[in-house]
Amino acid sequence: MYSIDELSTYIQYKTSRSGGSGGQHVNKVSSKVELQFDFEACTLWNDEDKARIRYKLGNRLTLDGKLQITCQEDRSQFRNKMLVQEKLLRALSEASKTPKLRKTTRRSKASIEKRLADKRYRALLKIKRSGRGD
Repeated sequence: MYSIDELSTYIQYKTSRSGGSGGQHVNKVSSKVELQFDFEACTLWNDEDKARIRYKLGNRLTLDGKLQITCQEDRSQFRNKMLVQEKLLRALSEASKTPKLRKTTRRSKASIEKRLADKRYRALLKIKRSGRGD
């Protein structure tokens, strides 16, 4: 839908040391990448789309309207940067999808009759079981 090039003016990166396995390498290299996308300043969406995205990604938005995504899956900072960009594009494309409108349907006459017949059958079984019906 959108490319990283279109969004790059609204993106800031921050790197820090990543936790987890990797031995001494982890302690020396800043491989964790945190991406902050200035969603409120971005002009690619109209107000309606922004409201939908804000609703769906609300838990990832900061108070000043920046979308925050982190990645520390790889030992390479460059690879983590690519992964966090993919996460951003995936999150924005999923959140900007318009929900499919539900078509109202009617139950068929046969299905209604079958349901009522099953109800009658169950009611008769229960009456016979109680000893009231002859």
